[in-house]
Amino acid sequence: MSTLITISGLGIISLLLEILNLRKILVPVVLAGLIAILGMAITEFYLGEPVIGADKYNMVLTSPFSQGFSILFIILSILIIAMSPKFYQEKVEKIADYVSLKIFMLAGAVAMVSFGNFAIFFIGLEVLSIAAYALASSEPNKVNSNEAGAKYFIMGAFASSFILFGLALIYGAIGSFDIGTVTIASAAQAGDLPVWFSIGFLMIATGMMFKASIVPFHFWAPDVYEGSPTLVTAIMSTLVKVAAIGAFYKILVVLSAGITPVFQSILVVLCILTLCVGNVTAIKQRNIKRMLAYSGISHTGFMMMALIALDSPNTILYYAAAYSFAGIAAFAVILGVCHGKENEDMSNFFGLLKRQPLLAVILTGALLSLGGIPVFSGFFAKFFVFNQMLQVGNIAVVIFGILNSVVAVYYYLGVVNIMATKESTEADTLKIPLEYKIVAIIAISLNIILGIFPSAIMGLGL
Repeated sequence: MSTLITISGLGIISLLLEILNLRKILVPVVLAGLIAILGMAITEFYLGEPVIGADKYNMVLTSPFSQGFSILFIILSILIIAMSPKFYQEKVEKIADYVSLKIFMLAGAVAMVSFGNFAIFFIGLEVLSIAAYALASSEPNKVNSNEAGAKYFIMGAFASSFILFGLALIYGAIGSFDIGTVTIASAAQAGDLPVWFSIGFLMIATGMMFKASIVPFHFWAPDVYEGSPTLVTAIMSTLVKVAAIGAFYKILVVLSAGITPVFQSILVVLCILTLCVGNVTAIKQRNIKRMLAYSGISHTGFMMMALIALDSPNTILYYAAAYSFAGIAAFAVILGVCHGKENEDMSNFFGLLKRQPLLAVILTGALLSLGGIPVFSGFFAKFFVFNQMLQVGNIAVVIFGILNSVVAVYYYLGVVNIMATKESTEADTLKIPLEYKIVAIIAISLNIILGIFPSAIMGLGL
């Protein structure tokens, strides 16, 4: 509750700074505020009690699971907003709008994993989604940005309508939105749940699959990711995606009475399809943002393994952190290399190892982590989800996961190859803004630290 209140307050402060014409101190103030909120969230996690006070109405529940994800979301937001001044330097008069929207996205993400009442979950989902729609179309003079915003809005509204209708059916079945007072599992054992509970559960699950871009509900993601401004793509592929997965995990735990053997089998099939479609389609992509969009779809498939097992919140948080830090590092390099260019084509990365060795090494590390190579946390993330699948007897999912990891390494190494062997047609010197370099170094460092010390997350009592 404390985290959600302070983040929302920070968003309002950022708008007030715009009104007072204090744009020059906007980003430093916001970053200082987020760092302070991060410290408060970590303190609450280890103390086990809120700083500001508990929510006596149980609208927002503070738990180790919600706090763990909230801390991850705050770190990702700090890294994203740190790159905002340079990215929006030509539109500095609107930077308060862009930064405040990102803060409200963070508030929505925190609400999605901290809900004690389904009303708060839906409000958080819409706060995050509406901010994302606006940011996706925040370059009105570019056709691709307009197209991305329109597609994202239409698909997002469609998914939200499914979720809202499902929540209405759940309410009709159990008579409450409060997850703390309604014992759904007990009602299910007593045979008291009507058929519309199952229908509502399936509709909510379908809507969340849209939000998380799970096959076959993934078709909007590549176009939206490619057309959106690159910094927005970075936040959508990390914060938005892991918020959807984290919330989906919590919903499945709360509504576990709706998980039937048939639903489990459907999740397994969709997990395999998500792995295969994402990776196979990524091979032929020539735009690196589009490639990472399909790659992100495949990583959703890996995170679905934790949804299938549903017995280790540490695993889903660890995978989300490993994936997000590698993604932020990769996008920071992409922002630096493609700064001032009209596209993110692979040709922009020709000869990067000679022109910017540090950035080439960081991008290589991020891609190797996404591919699941040891020393990087991506390796242990996949190891943990594979181990979960073996424990529940889903050997087929593990086999498909390993095969898809090999395919992913193939096209990731293709990017590494062009950075090392292709000759660039541009000048040898490539000026990269310092902000992008710093964020890339921090993100890949966090990724490696988690790879060396996986117990930093896996040892938490979630």
